[in-house]
Amino acid sequence: MAKFTEQTLTNWTKPPSNSEQDKLERSERMVRDAISSDEKLKTKSTETFGQGSYANKTNVRLNSDIDINVRYTGGFMFNLPPSTEEKDFGLDKLSNSTYSYSEFKNDVENALVAKFGRSDVIRKDKCITIIGNTSRIETDVVPTWNYRRYSKDGSYVLGAKFWSDSSKAVINYPKQHIENGIAKNSNTYRRFKRLTRLHRKLRYKMLEDGETVSDNITSFLLECLVWNVPNRIMNNYDTWTERLRQSIIYLHENTKEDDSCNEWGEVSELLYLIRPSRKWSRKDINEYMVQLWNYLEF
Repeated sequence: MAKFTEQTLTNWTKPPSNSEQDKLERSERMVRDAISSDEKLKTKSTETFGQGSYANKTNVRLNSDIDINVRYTGGFMFNLPPSTEEKDFGLDKLSNSTYSYSEFKNDVENALVAKFGRSDVIRKDKCITIIGNTSRIETDVVPTWNYRRYSKDGSYVLGAKFWSDSSKAVINYPKQHIENGIAKNSNTYRRFKRLTRLHRKLRYKMLEDGETVSDNITSFLLECLVWNVPNRIMNNYDTWTERLRQSIIYLHENTKEDDSCNEWGEVSELLYLIRPSRKWSRKDINEYMVQLWNYLEF
């Protein structure tokens, strides 16, 4: 008999309560107000939007933080296809901006300090964290720039890029992630996001129960793994017990060898999920699925 009842698993698939969602939305609204009211940033072209589990509506517990992207849209960084040059895309004719990414990050930090106070704002390597309190949840603000990934035909995909304080470049595609997640959720009768919440909740539950879970098994990874689970597994089974069971079997069987998961992508489908440069490995995923299966007493 499985460790948890069907009713328990069903409860864990549900989104945060209305009061929890209000607190999350309040945090985003306060960040947006801080950016829009800052005298210097008022003169810059920016957009502020949620990303991560909060924006994707796959968050499972109130004390997890939220991610807010503050993106500079008055310029862009770019990547070109092999054997091409800037002049092939007319980029050599663009005027050089005197506004740098590091200056933008400093400006965002100053705006947040003016809004929340120096003691409640902590600058970290990749983000600027606003400490949570009774009215807001802990919030990670990520200053980014528009990023264009060009194809040889001159078209490009628009993403976000930033540099950590330790000089590491990070590229992601948060809006495509949100759009693809909505589409898969629709195609699975809203079960994609529920199954994602279930996997995330079980990771937290394992930690609460004293299980040693690898730090490489992140909430983001779990969402991407569920993204790669075929829709039929979410659509063709009648219970959450069986959907969960079949998803673990699929992920375990398909991470035994590189060839069966080498082409898996993030939810955005613009970055590969399993590559040597990633925090996690195929082996990490495979071993975690065994650990999860044993924990659930399947």
